Amino acid sequence: MAVDLTSLLDAARSAFDAQERELAASRSRVPLAVVSRTASGPGDLDESFSLDRAFRLVFVRCHFVGTDGTAALHLGIDSAGGAAYDARLFTITLAGPGRDVHLRIGGEDSREPSAWTFQQGDALRVQWANPDSGNITWGLEVGLALAT
Repeated sequence: MAVDLTSLLDAARSAFDAQERELAASRSRVPLAVVSRTASGPGDLDESFSLDRAFRLVFVRCHFVGTDGTAALHLGIDSAGGAAYDARLFTITLAGPGRDVHLRIGGEDSREPSAWTFQQGDALRVQWANPDSGNITWGLEVGLALAT
């Protein structure tokens, strides 16, 4: 009995499509494991965060207490590839007391591949020049998830 090659290929394609739908459904049910990292201080903020493998930024929160004063808060990459690949990724222009930072990476940016994915050896760098050092304190929390 001869096997119809077209029918065999169609059956295989159908099985692969069903498997891909099942994998996508399974991925959507798996909770996102977020690792929270923190730092705080009274001076300038210049902190780096990373994991021991590829990761994605999920959120940034920063609370400021003290006298009036704002400055730009910068998010950047400290690339494992060297300084030629370091880049400023995002800037919040006015951050300080009364102007806390609450950034959540969502929508299309919360899925792989994402512009917010860092490779193994990369680090997220958060910087803020304290406009009244010693009189303004800050508390920073970032959420990182393993990249898929």
